[in-house]
Amino acid sequence: MNVRAQMSMIFHLDKCIGCHTCSIACKNIWTDRKGAEYMWWNNVETKPGTGYPTKWEDQKIYKGGWEKKNGQIDLRGAGKKKGLLNIFHNPHLPVIDDYYEPFTYRYLNLIEAPEGNDQPTARPISLITGEPIDIKMGPNWDDDLSGTPDYGRKDPNLENLSEAEQEAMFQLEKMAFFYLPRICNHCLNPACVASCPSGAIYKRGEDGVVLINQEVCRAWRMCVTACPYKKSYYNWHTGKSEKCILCFPRIEAGLAPACMHSCVGRIRYLGVVLYDADMIEKVANAEESALVDAQLNMILDPFDPHVIKAAKENGLPDSTIKAAQYSPTYKFIKKWGLALPLHPEFRTLPMLFYVPPMLPVMATLSKQTNEHLKNQMDPIAKIWPEDWKYDTSMEEIFGIVEKSRFPLKYMANLFSAGDENKVKDKLKKLLAIRIWRRAKTVGDIPLDKAEAALKEVGYTPQVAEDIYYLTSLAKFDDRFVIPAAHREEAMELLENTGDRKGSVGFGFTTPAQRGL
Repeated sequence: MNVRAQMSMIFHLDKCIGCHTCSIACKNIWTDRKGAEYMWWNNVETKPGTGYPTKWEDQKIYKGGWEKKNGQIDLRGAGKKKGLLNIFHNPHLPVIDDYYEPFTYRYLNLIEAPEGNDQPTARPISLITGEPIDIKMGPNWDDDLSGTPDYGRKDPNLENLSEAEQEAMFQLEKMAFFYLPRICNHCLNPACVASCPSGAIYKRGEDGVVLINQEVCRAWRMCVTACPYKKSYYNWHTGKSEKCILCFPRIEAGLAPACMHSCVGRIRYLGVVLYDADMIEKVANAEESALVDAQLNMILDPFDPHVIKAAKENGLPDSTIKAAQYSPTYKFIKKWGLALPLHPEFRTLPMLFYVPPMLPVMATLSKQTNEHLKNQMDPIAKIWPEDWKYDTSMEEIFGIVEKSRFPLKYMANLFSAGDENKVKDKLKKLLAIRIWRRAKTVGDIPLDKAEAALKEVGYTPQVAEDIYYLTSLAKFDDRFVIPAAHREEAMELLENTGDRKGSVGFGFTTPAQRGL
């Protein structure tokens, strides 16, 4: 058992309000530079929608991630042979129009324009060429537009939905959308690392953060092709590739990453998980239907004495093991079983997990609601009408999950490689928590009925209260459990490797360069 530590993240999608504060915080710190104008290491997309860059999920276009052939996995669009063939022309790279041509406005023209009969304007100009342009796209151009033919109906996740299912999603009176924030997943089996001909991309041994050594990078851009999430970018000014570094200088100082610290909805959680690195190859080769379970089985119990012993033998400090024991991400992923990875079928084993959104928001029936309207109401209303029927079955209570505005198949395409039961399980658990809290706070649901709902999903009232606390009331130290950085490791590395081999090109040095 090869026990290692990995920084993991949870995004609770029911809490995201789409304010983009996280994106702006990241942009102001890391990509407010020449050549990086179009880079959004953190972005928030509207789903259904095509995302950023356009249709990034469609690997028929971009050839990202891994694919299984003859019992083994191989990079879909990069690698030694494919990379050599495409070394001078890579047809699978996104072009600037798939992102957007970064622009600003010629504001000085409002002040310096000569006297005339017309009101002066601030024309948009390209940040690349400096010439006037017509704006056609932006980083969140489809924000809140999930019902439009240009964006919502071109979502790659709709591919295997029937025409009736798709039309039901876009009926005006039933139309709904949710926000999907994205950063680098800092995967356990990162395609970007495997694809780099220069060996510039590596995975830190102490926390699993994936970085690009700017001194070694030769701008082959195979990482841009290989990353199925399109979170590796090419800086056209420096001629180097760049990506999210999980704000590791902040983490080493005990601070949360900028996007997480600034999150208005408090949807983000950061913590350490322990995993068995010896299982990576086996898990990445698993059948598609078993990928999620196989990935979760890699994550180890930090309280298990055998795991603790193996972790210490592998050099993990006590502070990291303790952080794993108090990790909020471990609770969401393994203890409570509430979170799923984004597109596990890419086989990169992402370490960013999502709590799927529970839609639509539940509502109550008023006393004035007549019998006719009751019959027309969604089954969720039957959970707590004024004339509560104590013989209401659990099957009827959880019927709302099957009748969500988003078909289970759509959510499964996003989070579980098409396994609808995985998504259904998470949504039933979220619904059971809501039923329990309503019974406690409003009191119009009998407690025994609420406890029955919890029992149906394998929860106890104490577990429900723990989930409620971490979801709604948690303080900073509950949401971000960051292990202490060990300066002695950094000093030892510098002494052994010399000058600046650990530099990632942003004016600081990595504490260690131990990869897989």
